[in-house]
This record gives sequence, structure tokens and C-alpha cells, in this order.
Amino acid sequence: MLSGRRLDLLNPSPFDVEIEDIAHGLARVARWNGQTIGDHAFSVAQHSLVVEDVAGRLSPSLETRWRLAALVHDAPEYVIGDMISPFKAALGLDYRAFEEKLQTAIHLRFGLPAKPPEEIKSLLKRADIISAYFEATQLAGFTDKEARQFFGAPPRTVNLRLKPKPTAEVETAFLARFNTLMARL
Repeated sequence: MLSGRRLDLLNPSPFDVEIEDIAHGLARVARWNGQTIGDHAFSVAQHSLVVEDVAGRLSPSLETRWRLAALVHDAPEYVIGDMISPFKAALGLDYRAFEEKLQTAIHLRFGLPAKPPEEIKSLLKRADIISAYFEATQLAGFTDKEARQFFGAPPRTVNLRLKPKPTAEVETAFLARFNTLMARL
């Protein structure tokens, strides 16, 4: 990693996880394999900021630690990239187990439980899907009908306007949000 850490991908240690590496990597990983409109890719870091915001809108009293979990919900992608869900499923359980080991190391590094409670996992998945709906319709060329087939209709209380931002701006915003959440723990 750029921080100088050596991350063993087969046996990741929380001691080798640095938020700067995560922010840097996620700001450079494109959602939708880069097949989005605009001058910049819509990065996983920007998506993560949106998911954290949506989770807070869905659950206004959401504890800070779960907001942090929302922010780092896709953190393993800083080293393994972003793959669409059908492809992950095609790769099978070994890929998911690999991804979960890395997510566990990340959670432990930042003081989160290795496995969040089921209700938190469900909330974060819902926020993730809502973000995906808006990304699909605003950035990836899906019609509303197509997006609803894949992601369902978003709640009327959540209305997002997405615009891909430059890498450096997103990396800075991700780190700033992380630091704000950590200061509140």
C-alpha cells in the first residue's frame, strides 16, 4: 500500500489497514466499471459517502458506529476492486469468504464489531440499493423502469442528485467524513 503497509490478502490483519490507503484506493475505483456519464468516474468512495448519508436518512437516530460501518461498507474494494453482484455470485463462496475476511480486518481496525447485527446489515444493504438505483438512473443510462426491476423503487423521502466528482475531492471528503465519525465515537 502507499502507506508502506504490506497487506496479506489471504490473511489480512487489522494492523495493516490504514484509512488513507482505503480512501485513496476507493477514490480511484470506478462504480459501474466506469460506464457512467460525466468527466469523472463515480467512485466507490463517493458511493460510500452517499450510502452513509442515505443510512442516516433512513434511520435518523443511527449510532455513529453504524454510520462508520456504512462509510466503510465497501472498503475491501480498495484492494480487490468493484465487481458487480452477479459476477461475485458466479465466482462463488470462496470470493465472498475472501471479501468477508478483509471486511472483518477493516471493522476490527476501526473499533467496529467484526460482524454487525443483522438489522444493521439490512439497513446498510437497503441504503446501498437506494444509492444504486439513483446511480443507475442518473449516471449509468438505466431507465426508471429498468432500475426498478433491479433495485426496486426508492422511498419517496430519499431523493438524490448525483454528479461524479474528481478523485482528489472525493478522497478528501471520504477522509474528512471518516475523521468526523471517529471523533464522535
